[in-house]
Formats: sequence, structure tokens, C-alpha cells
Amino acid sequence: MRHNFNKEFLIGLLIGLFSPIVFVPIMLSLMSISNVDDFNELWNQFLANDKNTSRYLSLALISNLIWFYFFLNKEKYYYARGIIMGMMCFAPYMIYIYFIR
Repeated sequence: MRHNFNKEFLIGLLIGLFSPIVFVPIMLSLMSISNVDDFNELWNQFLANDKNTSRYLSLALISNLIWFYFFLNKEKYYYARGIIMGMMCFAPYMIYIYFIR
């Protein structure tokens, strides 16, 4: 177990957790430009409604694919594992919103 958890894995995990959070405002601003909606309206939908939060967050998780393939091509497998684990940390919230609520 000690060999699987190292500095590279931790960095990948942090990238996997924070990349979607950073990408959500970027994605919402792009959506507001393309749909001619107001950014504040989309942001309030993101914060107020759990269904919309889950939808926008699952779209923002696509940003982790960029990091995943980047580290996979560089053969940095522990970074890639961390990114996958970071994406899996969002799974309980998604399952809760989609199936339980």
C-alpha cells in the first residue's frame, strides 16, 4: 500500500479535485457567451439547484481528461492514477443527487 500512495499520486489527486472546480466558472462563462444568457443567472443556477450543480460539475469533470491523457502520454502513471481517484471522489455526490434525491 505504501508504494501506491506517493507524492506524484497526491499531486494527481489534488489536480483531479481542483481542476473541475476551477473549470466550472470558465465553462459557465463559455455557456453564457454561446447561449446569450447571463453569467450570473447560470452561476445562481449552479449554486441554488442541486440538479444543475451536478450537471455542470459532471461537465466540468471532462477537464480532468485533458490532464489524464497528458500524464498518460508522459508515462507519469501515478499522476494519472491520482486524477482518476480525484474524479472518483465526486462520484458519491453525483450518485446521491441523481438517484437518491
